[in-house]
Amino acid sequence: MSQTQELEDAPDMYREESGRLRQTLEEIERQRSEIGPVYHGPDFVEQLLEEKREEARQRLALLGTEPYFGRLDFREKGRPEPNPLYIGKRGLDRKESGEPYIIDWRAPVASLFYSFTSGVEPVSYEAPEGTIEGDVHRKRNLQIRDRTLQRVVESYVRGGENLGVSDEFLLYRLGERKDNRLRDIVSTIQSEQDKIIRAPRNLAMIIQGAAGSGKTTVALHRLAFLLYQYKEQMKAERMIIFAPNSMFLDYISGVLPELGVGNVRQTTFADWALEKLEDTVRLAEQTGEGARWFSVGRERPAIDDDRTPERFKGSLRFKEWLTEELDRFERDYLPDADFEAWERRTLPARQIREWFDVEYRHYPLAVRRERLVARINRWLEMQLKEIGDAKIRKDRTKTGRQRLKAYEKKLPAADAYSFYRSLFDRKADGLPPEIAERTNAYMKKGAAKPEDLPALLWIRLRFRGREETFDHVVLDEAQDVPPLQIAVLNEMMSEPSFTILGDLAQGIHAYRGIRRWEELAAVFPEDRNAYHELRMSYRSTLEIIEFANRILPFTETSLPPAQPVFRSGDPVKIVETLTDAEKIRYITEFIAEGRGRDMQTIAVIARTDEHCRRLAGELERTGLEVRLIAEGQTRYGGGVSVVPVYLAKGLEFDAVLIADADDAHYAADPQDAKLLYVACTRALHRLTLLYEGTLTPLVSATS
Repeated sequence: MSQTQELEDAPDMYREESGRLRQTLEEIERQRSEIGPVYHGPDFVEQLLEEKREEARQRLALLGTEPYFGRLDFREKGRPEPNPLYIGKRGLDRKESGEPYIIDWRAPVASLFYSFTSGVEPVSYEAPEGTIEGDVHRKRNLQIRDRTLQRVVESYVRGGENLGVSDEFLLYRLGERKDNRLRDIVSTIQSEQDKIIRAPRNLAMIIQGAAGSGKTTVALHRLAFLLYQYKEQMKAERMIIFAPNSMFLDYISGVLPELGVGNVRQTTFADWALEKLEDTVRLAEQTGEGARWFSVGRERPAIDDDRTPERFKGSLRFKEWLTEELDRFERDYLPDADFEAWERRTLPARQIREWFDVEYRHYPLAVRRERLVARINRWLEMQLKEIGDAKIRKDRTKTGRQRLKAYEKKLPAADAYSFYRSLFDRKADGLPPEIAERTNAYMKKGAAKPEDLPALLWIRLRFRGREETFDHVVLDEAQDVPPLQIAVLNEMMSEPSFTILGDLAQGIHAYRGIRRWEELAAVFPEDRNAYHELRMSYRSTLEIIEFANRILPFTETSLPPAQPVFRSGDPVKIVETLTDAEKIRYITEFIAEGRGRDMQTIAVIARTDEHCRRLAGELERTGLEVRLIAEGQTRYGGGVSVVPVYLAKGLEFDAVLIADADDAHYAADPQDAKLLYVACTRALHRLTLLYEGTLTPLVSATS
C-alpha cells in the first residue's frame, strides 16, 4: 500500500493528526519568537542568559522539523477520560500552563509507548511519585519529516480488531535505504531494547546481541536516558564511549547529537590510553597487523592459546601477577638506611618508614614519594634553622641539599613504563620466556603494543591513583576486548556503571578478547552486573538471517540462532565464477543493479587487505568509483566500498557481495566461521557470495 493510498483510506485519522501537527508547529514558532533576538553585548549575566536562550532556540529548531513520532492515549487510574500523549525526541511544555505538550521519549510515562503491544489489562509505569496505573486506549506511530505528516499507523485501538499491525511501522522503517551514518531508533525501540535502555545506572550491563539486534544503538540510547534520568548524579563530560576503531566512531557519530546529547567523549581505547600515559610511550609499528591475523592459512595461533602475548597480557591472571609485583615493589621501595644531612645530623630510617608506611599509606606510591621527599626537606630546613653561624649554615645547606638529591635518586621512579619494562628486562618469575623476550625487544626502543596498554594503565593507577573518574562507560564490540582492559576501567569509577555489548559469534579478535561472558564475573560484584541477550535481528531480511544462522554452529559459541523480523527480500545467491575477468564482470553488474534499485551503500567484501586492494584497482579500471577501506582509516563515506571482512564488523550496507567464498579463504574452523558470519550479516537487503574452485564448507555443508 502506498503512502498516499494509506492516508486516503484513513481520512479522519489523517485530518486529526494533521490538525494536531499544525497546532504543534504554531506553538513551537510562538515559543521561538518569544525568546527574542541574539544578545551581542558585553554584560556577563546577559551572556550567560544568552547561552540558555541559544540552547532553547536550537532545541525548538530541531523540534520544528520532527516534533514527535508517536501518540499514546492513556487513562490514568481514577481519571474519567484518556489523555493523548505525544512522544518525541525532545520534550516541550506549554508556555502558559507549563503542562507537557510533547513528552520526551525518556520520561517515565513514555516507557508505556515502547512496552505496550496490545490487550485490555491495566498497565503501569514507575514515576518519581510512585507507581502510576491505568489503561491504554490508543497507540499510533507517526512519521513527520520536514514539518510534513508522511505516515500514520494505528497500532492499537481499545476495543478494535488490532489485526497484527503493530509491526507495520517497524517493517516500514527497516525497509528504508541506509546512508553512511548510523541513525537513532527512538521511534522504533522494541520492548526488550527498552528494558536495557531504562535499567538502573549502577550496573554493569553485559549485552550479548545477535548481528543486527541494535546493540550499538541501544547502548547510545541508554546513555542518553541515563543523562536524562540521573541529571543530578551523572554528567556527559564524565561519560565515555570506546569503539573498535576511528572509522566506526565516524559511523556512529551522529546518533547522540540527534538525541540532543553533547560532550560525551567517543574514542578508541588505544588513543585514550596513550593520552593518559602522557606521551611516555609510543606504539610499536603495527604495519600489516590485519594481514597477520586475518591472512589465509593456518599459520595463525589457536584462538584458545593462552600463551599468545595478546591473551596472556589481557587476562585477569596477568593483572593479579602485576599486582603481586607492584606490592613487592612498594614493600622494598625504601632503602633501609638513615638520612644523614651532614655529620652527626641524622634522620633515622625508622622515622622515614613511619612517615612512608603509616602517615602516607593511603596515598598512591607516586604521591607518597613526593610527600616523603617534601617531609624530609622540611626536616632539613628545621635543622638548618638551628644553626646560628651563617657561614656554617651555608656550607651545611649545600651539603644537605646534595645529600637529599642523592637520597631521592635511591627512590625508584614511580613510572609505569619503566616499571613494566623492568619486568620483561629481568624476565621476572611468572613471565613466559618467549613473551618476555619478544616484549623486551621493542620496549628497549621505548615502544609498546596495544596489548600492553591495559597493563600500563593498571600500573599507572597504582602509582598515581584515579586522575579521571567516569560516571558511565560504553564498551562496543566487547567480545574483542581483553578482560584486563575492562577491569582497569572499572577502577576509574566509584561503582560499576557500564554498557558492555558484543556478540561472541563475531569475536574475530578472539586471540585477545573474551570467549565467554562469564570471564567478566571476577571483575564486577555479583549484585552489580546484569546479563541480557538480544536475539531479534532487525538489520537483514529473513533470507539473509536464515542463511547466516546456518553458519553459526561452526563458530562453536553455542549461541542460539538470531530471530529475524519477518521482512522478506531477495534470496541469497551463491555464484561460481571461473576466471578473474568473469568475477569482475559479475561484481560490476551487481553494483549497477543495486544502484538501479536505489541502494545507497554497497560493499564488496574480501578476506584480506591485499585482495581488496587488487579488487578495488580492477573495479576502478572499469570506470567505477569505489572506496577502498583500509586499516587506520578514520572515515566511512558510504557509496560503493571494497572492504576486508575484519574491518566490516559494526557496519551495515544495503547490498553485500562476498568475493571469495571458497574453501581456501574460509575453512571449516571457528575463526573462519566467525569471519564469514560477520561478512554475511553486514547485508540489509541483498547478499551474494562468489567463489572459484570449491565452495567453502561453511556454506556447502548447510546448503
